[in-house]
Amino acid sequence: MLVLGDAHADDPDERRALLAAYRDSGDDVALQTGDLLHYDLPIPTYFVGGNNEDFDVIDALRAGEDPEGTTVRNANLLASTSAEVAGLRVAGLTGNDAPTKYDESRADLTGERRRHFVREDVERLKTVEDVDVLLTHEAPHGLIYYGYDAGCDRIDELLEALDPDLCLVGHHHEHAETTYGDTRVVSLAPAWERYYRLDPETLELSDRATPAE
Repeated sequence: MLVLGDAHADDPDERRALLAAYRDSGDDVALQTGDLLHYDLPIPTYFVGGNNEDFDVIDALRAGEDPEGTTVRNANLLASTSAEVAGLRVAGLTGNDAPTKYDESRADLTGERRRHFVREDVERLKTVEDVDVLLTHEAPHGLIYYGYDAGCDRIDELLEALDPDLCLVGHHHEHAETTYGDTRVVSLAPAWERYYRLDPETLELSDRATPAE
């Protein structure tokens, strides 16, 4: 199956790259780790929302509704939910961390603050069982460094609670790998640089440069 990192596909060049990755892979299902920003997709795509999205679309997908004024096709949001994808149980946490908002109700988040996850989102996701692959926008500790560890405590909690075989991470626009407990964790390069393919049988990832067209 196709695996994609951040797309930022509201930009025409990045959208062309995203669609080129879909075409080049030839896969019939995809996973994506946030900052998608284009929701009319050629194949079923299971994704988590990032900190850059059309939040009206994200809210509508959370509610199981059709967004107004935006074409949505094959975009399946994982917002503290899971889905069976190519024989795998894939779960996802939508949003990024904001410690000052974490204990607020999701219903109280407005405007751009809708980008964040809150405690109720994390606790709901912890109840999902038998997760093979976890999609997150934020990273756990031990994966990304900018002169400091850019990991998020809430992702650590999820890995400890769910113990997935594989965790795929967006947001940081760079490829990096680590293990957290028994979980292999991979930060994905952005879709305009490369795309990945995941073998559902072995959970092995391969990658290829995204073609120019």
